[in-house]
Amino acid sequence: MATQLVRSFEPVIWPDSRVLVLGTVPSPKSRENQINYGNPRNRFWPTIAHLWDEDDPRTNEGRFDLLRRHHVALWDVLESCQIRGASDASIANPIPNDIARALELAPIAAIFTTGTTATRLYRKLCEPVCGMPCTGLPSTSPANAAWSLERLLEAYRPIRIIADGDTLS
Repeated sequence: MATQLVRSFEPVIWPDSRVLVLGTVPSPKSRENQINYGNPRNRFWPTIAHLWDEDDPRTNEGRFDLLRRHHVALWDVLESCQIRGASDASIANPIPNDIARALELAPIAAIFTTGTTATRLYRKLCEPVCGMPCTGLPSTSPANAAWSLERLLEAYRPIRIIADGDTLS
């Protein structure tokens, strides 16, 4: 499989977003479906929906509405990179997104990254520029089968706490 240039989608953010969730870069299935975490086997959307005891939205409009209602913004760490398929391990020539721009658009109280590569790249390329640390979360990819939905919900619970306007204790 050849390496190709991949670009991020525009940020999904509202003026009242409190949490910013960052993936690495859209996968081939996400690009095909025009939404982050667009692989039907990825557990991101069920995890986010279950945080608020809601059903998993099946349309992009429903997913955007879920994020909007719960003050969650969504974007990627990388604006572009060279990548082979969906393999984060193959990423070359990473160009970071302007996370500081997102922080100017909404009162973001916390940034969460999904997966070890997103966390590593954020800490290396974005945090020194924007000054806000991230909390790394496990990947919801089907390749991360060691994490059940129940374990993912427990790991992702801080998203709900902060998005709902509370603080972590």
